[in-house]
Amino acid sequence: MLTKKMNSILKYFLFSFLCLFFINLSLAQDIDIQESINLSFKCDLEKKIIKNSKYNYQTFLAKDLNEKSLDKFEIEAIKPEKLFIKGLSLFLSKSDKLNVKIVNKDVVLFKAIDQKENYSESAIIDRKSGELIHEITKNIESENSEKDISFYSCNKKEKKV
Repeated sequence: MLTKKMNSILKYFLFSFLCLFFINLSLAQDIDIQESINLSFKCDLEKKIIKNSKYNYQTFLAKDLNEKSLDKFEIEAIKPEKLFIKGLSLFLSKSDKLNVKIVNKDVVLFKAIDQKENYSESAIIDRKSGELIHEITKNIESENSEKDISFYSCNKKEKKV
């Protein structure tokens, strides 16, 4: 039982590390859209990690949260530099806010920071596995910064013509 729990924790830390690695890598590139795509997903929330004054990176399962899954998460990329995100958050839906845009055959990664640089959102979705990590950071410059890291399992929705 302990081994299974350790494997699960290791998996999420590894995936989080990869997410941070891609974000740091992308900061050097900012925009790298290698292909045009138009995808729609339905995503189920699996868990959320919360870091704030009450919780210190505490993990909550979806069944313990009063949050909805994403019924319609859409990604549209147009080479060489346009990326539109809909359905993840209102902040990310404003296309002019995206500072980082990475699209390739394996992943879609994006990040946005508000003008005051006190709030940011980033996400990475593995196009093959459907794993989505969405991170929200508040009070970036503060000692008491807050983070919400949500883990989703997504399935592509077929677009009706």
